[in-house]
Amino acid sequence: MPRPEQLAAQLDPSGAVLLTVECQQGVVGRDSALPELAAQARSSGALENVARLVDVAHAAGVQVLHAVAERRPDGRGAGSNAPLLRAAGRLPVQQHSGSSAVRVAEPIEVADEDIVVRRLHGLSPIAGTGVDALLRNLGCRTLVVTGVSANVAIPNAVFDAVNLGYTAVVPADAIAGVPPEYTPAMIRNTLALVATVTTTDDVLACWRAPRRAART
Repeated sequence: MPRPEQLAAQLDPSGAVLLTVECQQGVVGRDSALPELAAQARSSGALENVARLVDVAHAAGVQVLHAVAERRPDGRGAGSNAPLLRAAGRLPVQQHSGSSAVRVAEPIEVADEDIVVRRLHGLSPIAGTGVDALLRNLGCRTLVVTGVSANVAIPNAVFDAVNLGYTAVVPADAIAGVPPEYTPAMIRNTLALVATVTTTDDVLACWRAPRRAART
């Protein structure tokens, strides 16, 4: 775990952005296309921790960005060059643009100042989505990565952030994947090598006592 002063510097509200990844009804909601993942996101407390982070980020002036994965009903633009992408088109619940499946799931609250970025292709919430340009325009230096899944999208987001020059912070109890034992192993053996791994409570402590004025 990082030293408190190191984490506080990384999480200064003037340069931090909170990213929620695929925290949408069709993924982590009650009628998920991936019920095992949805159950783990809820039973582990990860989804509740994401909601706690979002609430405090709003109060602290930290920009929140929600990354949503969706498909057009006709499938145009969707990739088929990976087993996961091909399987997505056959799932009983489809993440169709404009449907309830692509709305940010409860208990996460979306504020007017939040930015929602939707992607029609790929496995990463950053690569090929325009998120990098948005982050730079927002003055982001540190990206706090939360959500699902620890199997694919979360490591993609962390690697992309680091490769683009951002500091990645991962609250380990605010991400989830399947099976349950995979997530801590992946964090310990992979994400800890490239990101600052911390806890939701430690992030909240930094944002509840910001050192600088919130972003205007």
